[in-house]
Amino acid sequence: MNQSWGQVLAFANGDGSPITAAAATSCLPPSGKISLQPGFFFFPGQMLHIYAMGRISCVVTTPGTARFDFRLGGTVVFDTGALNLNTTAKTNVPWWLEIYLTVRAIGSGTSANLMGLGEFMSEAVVGSPANTAGGNGSLLCPVGAPAVGGGFDSTVSLTTDLFFTQTVATGSLTLHQYKLTSIN
Repeated sequence: MNQSWGQVLAFANGDGSPITAAAATSCLPPSGKISLQPGFFFFPGQMLHIYAMGRISCVVTTPGTARFDFRLGGTVVFDTGALNLNTTAKTNVPWWLEIYLTVRAIGSGTSANLMGLGEFMSEAVVGSPANTAGGNGSLLCPVGAPAVGGGFDSTVSLTTDLFFTQTVATGSLTLHQYKLTSIN
């Protein structure tokens, strides 16, 4: 039997830098990143919970896609895949991302890994109704079949980071709120 508890590991105490480039870029301010000590991941089933919120803009006709990935020590351990954006222009509309990561294996080299599932919600998601009609679109992620993320070494110190990529440089994203929690 396990006792369950939650511990906030990191949070953003301010906005991340606005991202307009069509390249993978950290969306977190420095306060949102933490270095996890060696052995932080110590049993399969251990979980992390990521909350991230902010504003996003996309253009009409060719909005491109949005993509988030969570990294440990530079290794992508969860990737949402390409999330289709709305073909109706959206300017500074809210977005919400929530991800659960479960430790599947621990160890050295690249033997540690995590399984992740999440949800991205925004009026900027393809198929969302106009805000005057109510509602926001929601996409489960990753796009395609869920699978474990990249292998990492759980015996060393690992810095956490959340990256964003928009495939066209005509959109933008700013992170306003972020919290990383250990929930075991």
